Amino acid sequence: MDDHLQANLAHWNELTSIHARSAFYDLAGFKTGKSSLKAIEVGELGEVTGKSLLHLQCHFGMDTLSWARRGAQVTGVDFSDQAIATARSLGQELGIAADFYRSDLYALPNVLVGEFDIVFTSYGVLCWLPDLERWAQVIARFLKPGGTFYIVDEHPFANVLEDDTTTGSFKVAYSYFYSSEPFRWDGEGTYADRNAAVEHRTTFEWTHSLSDILNALIAAGLRVEFLHEFPYLMYAKLACMEEGEDGWWRLKDRSVSLPLLFSLKALKPS
Repeated sequence: MDDHLQANLAHWNELTSIHARSAFYDLAGFKTGKSSLKAIEVGELGEVTGKSLLHLQCHFGMDTLSWARRGAQVTGVDFSDQAIATARSLGQELGIAADFYRSDLYALPNVLVGEFDIVFTSYGVLCWLPDLERWAQVIARFLKPGGTFYIVDEHPFANVLEDDTTTGSFKVAYSYFYSSEPFRWDGEGTYADRNAAVEHRTTFEWTHSLSDILNALIAAGLRVEFLHEFPYLMYAKLACMEEGEDGWWRLKDRSVSLPLLFSLKALKPS
C-alpha cells in the first residue's frame, strides 16, 4: 500500500469510532431496528430477498446489515480493519447473519471467492479510488452472469465546488477531470461530526468524471441500465445548503439547481 492509501487508512481507522458514536449515523436507532438505507437505493435496487449481495467499501457495516434485514445474504468489504472489526461486532450483537472481510478493494480477488447477484456501493466511495478501470474489473469479477451492479454517490460535478466565504455562496475551486496525482486534504473534523478532534487529518482523494465512471463499467463488460442525477446530497457539503424534511441537503437558493448526487445501475450480460 502506497503512502497515499496508508494515510487514508489511518484516517478511516480513526473515523470508525467517531462515526459509530455520531448523531449522523444514529447507531442507537439502528440497533432498535431503524434502517440506514435511503429511499433512492431501496427503490432503485428493488427486491433483494434471497439474493447474495456484495457491499464494497462498506465502512462499519450499517448499510450491509440493513440489506440483510431486507432479506439479502450479505458480504461487506472495507480496507479499514477498525471498520470491519466494528461491523463484525455489530452483526454479532444484533444477531444478523453477515460476512465481513478486510481488504483493499483492488486486492479483493485474492481474498474472496464466489460470485454475487448484486454488487452494491454507496455515498462517498469513488473519491478514494485511484483507478476506476480496475475498480470496474473487480465489480465484473464478482458479479454472476445476469447480476446487478448499483451505485449511488456524490456527483462528480459537486466535487468542483467549495464554499465562498466572501459571498456566503459557493465557487468553482477544483478540476472536474481526473489526475493521477490526488488532491491532498487537511480538513477539520468529519462530515459526520464537524467538531470532532481528528488526529489523522491528512487524506488523499481522486476526481473521476461521469464519463470516467461510465466508460470504466462499459469497458469491464457491463451494460448500463440507467443513470440518474439529483439536486441534493446526503450531507451539508456547503454552508449554503439546508436540510429538508426528507433528510436531503439542498442549496438554499432554489433558483439554482445543480447535479449533486447520482445513481447508476448496470448488468453483467448472461
